[in-house]
Amino acid sequence: MGNWVVNHWFSVLFLATWLGLNVFLFVHAFLSYEKADKYYYTREILGSALAWARASARCLNFNSMLILLPVCRNLLSFLRGTCSFCRCTLRKQLDHNLTFHKLVAYMICLHTAIHIIAHLFNFEHYSRSRQDTDGSLASILSTLSHQEKGEGSWLNPIQSPNMTVEYLTFTSIAGLTGVIITIALVLMVTSAMEFIRRSYFEVFWYTHHIFIIYFIGLGIHGIGGIVRGQTEDSLNESHPHRCAESFKHWDDHDSHCKHPRFEGLPAESCKWILAPGVLYIFERILRFYRSQQKVVITKVVMHPSKVLELQMNKRGFSVEVGQYIFVNCPSISYLEWHPFTLTSAPEEDFFSIHIRAAGDWTENLIRAFEQQQSPIPRIEVDGPFGTVSEDVFQYEVAVLVGAGIGVTPFASILKSIWYKFQREDHNLKTQTAGHAALNFDKATDILTGLKQKTSFGRPMWDNEFSTIANAHPRSVVGVFLCGPQTLAKSLSKRCHQYSSLDPRKVQFYFNKENF
Repeated sequence: MGNWVVNHWFSVLFLATWLGLNVFLFVHAFLSYEKADKYYYTREILGSALAWARASARCLNFNSMLILLPVCRNLLSFLRGTCSFCRCTLRKQLDHNLTFHKLVAYMICLHTAIHIIAHLFNFEHYSRSRQDTDGSLASILSTLSHQEKGEGSWLNPIQSPNMTVEYLTFTSIAGLTGVIITIALVLMVTSAMEFIRRSYFEVFWYTHHIFIIYFIGLGIHGIGGIVRGQTEDSLNESHPHRCAESFKHWDDHDSHCKHPRFEGLPAESCKWILAPGVLYIFERILRFYRSQQKVVITKVVMHPSKVLELQMNKRGFSVEVGQYIFVNCPSISYLEWHPFTLTSAPEEDFFSIHIRAAGDWTENLIRAFEQQQSPIPRIEVDGPFGTVSEDVFQYEVAVLVGAGIGVTPFASILKSIWYKFQREDHNLKTQTAGHAALNFDKATDILTGLKQKTSFGRPMWDNEFSTIANAHPRSVVGVFLCGPQTLAKSLSKRCHQYSSLDPRKVQFYFNKENF
C-alpha cells in the first residue's frame, strides 16, 4: 500500500497545484479589476461583472496554454524515455496525460460559461447606461464618444441608443470571435463524449481539429479592446478619487478635472498560447516528416473474426514493448490517423499491428486488403510512441489484463519475454517468464504466435491477487490493463487492497493503457 499511497498523493499534489494556480489567477485578476483605479469609471457602468469577465478570461488563457501539452506525443515520449529525472512516480504521471487533457477541457468550459454570462451582463449594462438620460455618471461616461474629445475618449462600445446588443456582438471583433470560439468549443466537447468517440471516431477526429479555429479566434479575441480602462496620463491629470464626484463640471473651463481618456486593454491571449502553440506546430511538423517515410508491407494475414494483421518495415524504425503507432491510409482518407498498438516484439525484424473492424475506417481498410488489390493500399505510419507498458520489465512480477482487442498491447510483451528467455537474458528482472515455453501444443496463439495460448475469460480477481500476493510476498508486482474504465476501477481497487502496508513486502502497481 505504501507505493500506491506515494503515487496517489503525487497525483493529488499535481492536481491540487493546477487547481491552486487556477484559484490564484482568478482571485488575483478579480481583485485587480475590482479595486484598481484604472477601471474605476469602467466599473461605474459594468459593476462587478467586469471583474468576473476578466478573471475567467485569465483562467481561460492559462488552461488554453495547457490543453495542447498533454497531446504532444513526441514530448511525452521524450520525457518518458530520455529525461534522467523522469522516473518511477513522476513517469507514471505521464500516463494520465489524456485524463489531464480532459480535466483542462472541463475547466475551459467552466470559465467559458462564466465569461459568457459576465459579458451578457456587461452588454446589458452598456446598453442600459447608453439609453439612460438621467445625467448619472454612467450615462455621461457612455456618451463621451459623441463629444469629439479624441479617439481615446470613448468608454461604452454602444455608440448610440439605437444600437442593439446583437449588432455589437456580430460586428465587433470581440463579439464575433467570442461566438466562433464558443461554437467551436461546444462542437469539440460534445463530439469527444465517450459514446461518440467509440462509435463514430471519424466524427470525433474531424470535429476535434476545430481546435485550430478555437486558437486563432482566441488569439485575436482581445484585439478590438472593447473593454477599456483609463490611461495613465489621464489618471495623473484627472484621478477618479479627485474628479469622479465633480463629473458635472468636467466641461467647465476653470475646472481642474477634465474628461477622462481611455484605452483598450492589451490582448493577453497570444502571450499565453504562443509558446505551446509553437511547440505543437513543431510536433505536427515532426509527425508529418516521419509519416512521409516509406513503409513496406511485408506480410498481410487475415485472422478469424475479421482481424487484419499487417507486418511492415520502415527504415530507422525502432520500438520498445507496448508502444503504439498512428496509421493513415491515403486511399481511404488523407486526414484520418488511427492509433494501433504494436504486436511485434523489439527482437523481431518487422513491426506489426492487428486491426479489428470497429467503424467505417477500419472496415474499409480490412476490405481493401481482403480484395487483394494490386498494388496493395499504401500505409503511412507515425511513431512509435511510448506507453505505460514500456515499464513492464521493471517489475519482478507482471500481470497483463486485456479485454477484447485490448489484448494486443501484451502480444509484444509476451513475445519479447519469450525471446529474452530463449537468449537467457540475465537483465530480465521479471521471474515468471519460464511458463511461456511450457505446456505447448500444435496450435499457436492468434495474437502472439506463441505456443502458449492466451486464456480468455473473466478471472476471479480476489483469488488471483491473493494467490499472487502469497506466491510473491516480497515482490513488486506490475498490473497492466488495456480495457474499459469499469475494469480499471476494479483492478485499481484491488491493487490498493492487496498491497502491504510494509513497503518491504508485496506492492501492486496499477498501470492502464491510454490512447
